[in-house]
Amino acid sequence: MTQTPPLTVYFDGACPVCSAEIALYRRRPGAEALHFVDAAACPAEALGEGLTREAALARIHTRGPDGAMLSGARAFAAIWQRLPGFRWLGVVVGHPMVAPVAEVGYRVFLRVRHLWRPG
Repeated sequence: MTQTPPLTVYFDGACPVCSAEIALYRRRPGAEALHFVDAAACPAEALGEGLTREAALARIHTRGPDGAMLSGARAFAAIWQRLPGFRWLGVVVGHPMVAPVAEVGYRVFLRVRHLWRPG
């Protein structure tokens, strides 16, 4: 059986909400399908081509085995589609009719997430 190469997930490890969510994913069955990179702490070369630290800290990103980058709600859909128990959510959020609405919700979160950062 050939295993699919992992989806790389770039997240802001300095964001308490983001870190808690990533910790949840890491504990889930199927987490081996994801490779996590803390954009707040990694060396610049760990971000790979086409992703700056500023962009990686501004919103969640994923890079597929083919090098394709996704961000925001579409990145979450890609993550969830790889995790048993979340796959249905990934399919729903990834649907062309739902993805734009999910992206609006994610952008609202981005505007308020600074409220959870320590002093």
